[in-house]
This record gives sequence, C-alpha cells and structure tokens, in this order.
Amino acid sequence: MPSRNSVRIRDLETPNRPRERLLAQGAEALTDGELLAILLGTGNQELNAIQLAERLINELDGLAGLESASLHELCEEPGIGLAKAARIKAALALAERLASRGEGIPAKVSSPEDFVALFGRQMARLSREEVWVVWVNARNHVIGHEPLYRGSQDASTARVAEIFQKAQTLKAHGICVLHNHPSGDATESPDDLVFTRSVIEAGRILDIRVLDHLIIGRLGHRSLRQAHPELWR
Repeated sequence: MPSRNSVRIRDLETPNRPRERLLAQGAEALTDGELLAILLGTGNQELNAIQLAERLINELDGLAGLESASLHELCEEPGIGLAKAARIKAALALAERLASRGEGIPAKVSSPEDFVALFGRQMARLSREEVWVVWVNARNHVIGHEPLYRGSQDASTARVAEIFQKAQTLKAHGICVLHNHPSGDATESPDDLVFTRSVIEAGRILDIRVLDHLIIGRLGHRSLRQAHPELWR
C-alpha cells in the first residue's frame, strides 16, 4: 500500500498528471522529475512515480549522475527494477546520440554557450582529458570537428601544428579549441594559458581566427577568451 504521504498519480486530477501535461503543454512544461516519471510509469509501495523519479535524481546528483550511473547501479535503487533501468538508459542513450550528431541544434555558433550546447555534454562525461577542435567557415557555421588528442586523466598536450593542419585542408576561417577537465573543475591552469597563447599566435600567422578556448567540467565551463581577453589583443 502507498504510504499516507504519497499520492498516487492516478489519484491526481487528470490535467495534473505528467503524461496528460506533456500532451497538453509539451515536454518543456514538465520538470526533470515529471519527465522521468513518465519513463518509470509506476512508483513503489512508498512513493508514486514522480516522487520516485525526484528521489532518484536527487540521490544521483542530477541528470548527469543519472546518465553516468550503470545499469546495475540503477537496479539497486529501491523501486527501480531491470525494466525501468533499461528504459532510463535507452532514453539517455537516444538523447546522447541526438546531441552528438548535432541534430536540432543550429550549426551557426556565435558564443561559448553555442559550442557548449554542441559538445559540452559529451566532453563533460569523458574519464580522461581530451582536446577537441571545431572548425568554422567565414559565417561561423561549423564545418567539422574531431578529437585531436586523448591523454591521461591528469595531463594533456597537443601540438599546435596539428590543430591547424586540418583547418587549412578544410579552408576554415576559424577554430575553437575545447578540452575537458576530468576532475570536474573548469578552472584553467598555467599550462592551459601557455597553450592558448601558442594557439592564438599560430592562428595569427596562418590568418585563421581562434574564436575561443573552452574548458569543460562536469560542473560547468570556462571561456578563456572571456576570462583572459588580453591573450587575444
């Protein structure tokens, strides 16, 4: 039996049920917990589906934690069996594939947030440090990207020449460099600043704009162009 403090979803007024709200108002009107509740379908003996979803999100520190949790870890959560865990992982995998392909995301970039929208989610989940390069044309439309270097968990180096090699092949007018900090902290290191200066100087010689160097962490991102504009002067 549900606890006295738990209200079953079927006991809610029909317009207040997550599925009905989704149909009537669209997914953007629902909280993360309500969207997850639709995937779960049911709660357990103590919590309804919304309460169970919200508890799961809180215990795993948000959607990022939910995404990084293994199938086994999800199954260990009270009220989350194999079927529910599989639905969660399937939905998150589809979302990741959508983000990785850039579908539904404008190809034109005009701010650090645009680059983060395209690539930040993937990079924040990496367990080792990587350097990615994004190439843009004269109108700031993305014309390609690729991981340039994969390093250890605590170190990353990349030859500046490699960054511009493909940029010249693609006849790119600009690049953006991104790299992740597996520690989760997006604060730049002295080496990051030295590396950024080298990239900017090489870009000036080759007449290729360096739009930014973004550091991606699980807790956020940092634009070195915004934090250190003097490097671009």
